[in-house]
Amino acid sequence: MAKIWKDSDVSIDPIKDQTIAVLGYGIQGNAQSNNLKDSGLNVIVGLKEGGASWDKAQNDGHKVMSIAQASKEADIIHILIPDMVQAKVYKDEIEPNVSEGNALSFSHAAAIHWGWIKAPENVDIIMVAPKGPGSKVRETFLDGFGTPSIVAVHQDYTKKAWDRTLGIAKGIGSTRAGVIQTTFKEEVETDWFGEQVDLCGGVASMITNSFETLVEAGYQPEIAYFEVLHEMKLIVDMVQRYGIAGMYRRVSETARYGGLTRGPMVMNQDNKKLMKDVLEKIKDGTFNEEWVSDYQKNGKNAFDRYMKTLDSHQIEQVGKKMRKMMWPDSTE
Repeated sequence: MAKIWKDSDVSIDPIKDQTIAVLGYGIQGNAQSNNLKDSGLNVIVGLKEGGASWDKAQNDGHKVMSIAQASKEADIIHILIPDMVQAKVYKDEIEPNVSEGNALSFSHAAAIHWGWIKAPENVDIIMVAPKGPGSKVRETFLDGFGTPSIVAVHQDYTKKAWDRTLGIAKGIGSTRAGVIQTTFKEEVETDWFGEQVDLCGGVASMITNSFETLVEAGYQPEIAYFEVLHEMKLIVDMVQRYGIAGMYRRVSETARYGGLTRGPMVMNQDNKKLMKDVLEKIKDGTFNEEWVSDYQKNGKNAFDRYMKTLDSHQIEQVGKKMRKMMWPDSTE
């Protein structure tokens, strides 16, 4: 069984006098830095000078400085900049300013696990990874609760790395819900698998294939959109709240019987074999090498070229019209 910590198990006192530099002010950086500040911890924000987030972070009440200066002043360097720029930013701006006994902290383990960042041996290497988007991390904190996190220590030079890890987890509100111990290896491999096989890749492909099946059979695309995409959220919300069995107990009897008997027909053992192939390519580094190589060669076009195809698909064209009908004030 995994080790779990709750709020009463953890104190922020061990890091109360330490300076935490949050590098990056995107969705996670914004949420985590504000939660840490509101928890009474000493937070500074490191950003690219002249970047769009500089004024926003200052207006939110943070002391803002360059990434290099923030790294130099920090005891804990919490790196929340995008994965694919971490290596360069670390080499150019963070590494020259890392001191013995500092902690390098992450919310995703890829840079350490795959060796994009080569950290020194005389620092702690820790991770606090919220299991939700930054908007949720902030929202639940303000509501008096929190978003669960998984936590890990990769290198414990000071012998106080776990105090630092759990202190950050408490500071962002995660221990209110609970935090679960993991490893950097497990976080990367399971996170990427989830993204590729069901959360993003698998569910998007399933929805698109379902839509095409109905439209090619002569059904109206607007009706197909409602049935295979729009109603998905209703089911996912029930699964998240009540589990898979709980979801089945809350849908119609026809939906329950049809889902239980036909689901295994369309998601079968052949699909599972393909899922295992995807997992193996994550574990052996194949996907990492492909992703890094493609990004280095093509930049954002590494994924934008696929996005262009998706944007032109009928499900997206129909979807824009349908979403405008349901949320007239929305912008895409």
